[in-house]
Amino acid sequence: MGLNFRKSITILPGVRLNLSKSGVSCSFGKKGLRQTISTSGRATTSIGIPGTGVYYTKSANVKKVAKSVAGKFGKGKDEEAADERAVAKKSKGQSEEVSAEAKEALEEASKRVAEYEAYVDSIKSVHKATDGYIDWEALNKDEVPSNLVKGSEEYKEWENLKKFSERVLAGDIDSYFEVIDEVKPFDDLLEYGSAFEVGTDRADLLEVEFRVRSEEVVPKTSLTLKANGSVSEKDLTKTAYYDLMQDYVASTAIRIARDSFALLPVKTVIVHAVDNVLNTATGHEEETTLLSVEFKRDKLLTLNMEMIDPSDALSGFRCNMKFVKTTGFKPVERVLPE
Repeated sequence: MGLNFRKSITILPGVRLNLSKSGVSCSFGKKGLRQTISTSGRATTSIGIPGTGVYYTKSANVKKVAKSVAGKFGKGKDEEAADERAVAKKSKGQSEEVSAEAKEALEEASKRVAEYEAYVDSIKSVHKATDGYIDWEALNKDEVPSNLVKGSEEYKEWENLKKFSERVLAGDIDSYFEVIDEVKPFDDLLEYGSAFEVGTDRADLLEVEFRVRSEEVVPKTSLTLKANGSVSEKDLTKTAYYDLMQDYVASTAIRIARDSFALLPVKTVIVHAVDNVLNTATGHEEETTLLSVEFKRDKLLTLNMEMIDPSDALSGFRCNMKFVKTTGFKPVERVLPE
């Protein structure tokens, strides 16, 4: 059997220092309730009822108790600093996440507004582009242009148009319609919702009717980017809406004339713009001519297409147009060939 010993030294009333092979401990308290703390960090609480032999003992590790208490009521500087770093890191991560989402939202909003502005500009600037000019005189010659490679797509296109050249130059009206059907000069305008009908009974003139379809083409709202990065969508005022419609109709009419002159050797192109308009007398929509204008080749070629206002430019031609800023187009009579 091993030898165990324990020695108690009273330091102060109620406080004793205990010496044993397992270490040193200190106990304090009074009979029936004592607390002992050893150098190993063990704390023991003994509660007893004097004279009964009934007692209750609870042991715990002082370091764990201290840590637990600190966790509830306070922390050391190192732990506080660590926690602050953890909170800052989490906050930064959340901030970066929010920042990334905000940036993405701003980019999406900016893109949406830019696309809207580009579309509005496009329907006001239809007249600025045109198809390539066809030189029927050059096509009617036997020689092949030096820049064409036999078998290439350009060569095939040249060869295909060449077969019409003699008839076109002779003023064969049927050849005009065949060329239009072959080249389809107005197809790129279909994205604006227009439909086209072409007619003529004269070799020097082409008459083109196009459907405005304003309900499909002209937007009724405006989009702007707000200071906070969101998109503001508001209804256009009547004045702004009808002004945009006028520019669209006028610009498209000019473009049709340009493409017609580039395609065929005519001297005059008459363009009629039509749309369905509510007749308040009958309560039904009726096809109505909103604009009718006669373009002369030589005069149209003098315009600086990059700088003109399409609506203002029509004033230089024989034109029937009734337009009120607050109510838009009014029905007009068609311009008749001279």
